[in-house]
Amino acid sequence: MKENVVKQKPFAFALRVVKLAKYLQGERKEFVLSRQVLRSGTAIGALVREAEHAESKADFTHKMNIALKEANETLYWLELLHQAEYIADQSFASIRMDNKELIKLLVAIVKTYREGTHAS
Repeated sequence: MKENVVKQKPFAFALRVVKLAKYLQGERKEFVLSRQVLRSGTAIGALVREAEHAESKADFTHKMNIALKEANETLYWLELLHQAEYIADQSFASIRMDNKELIKLLVAIVKTYREGTHAS
């Protein structure tokens, strides 16, 4: 069975974010920012899953756009956590790369569907 990258990547990223939040709350005793990154980082995959059963192309594009906004917001929280020295450089570089890949994937999807909608 072929792996669905569009479903798998956001889920794997959400899992990383859950583990990061668990570490931040357990080891670093950071509760406010960790909840923010947990909320936005897990919302990406949830929105992608919602989009699977969109009512229309416009609904699909809308949900993917919101997922893109959540991915961008997650990057903000990750950068803030890193600058505040809650996340080490190496860990930050790794999760940041995954986040940026997700953003690129979502931008490509949104762009493709937008162009397809206007072509009709």
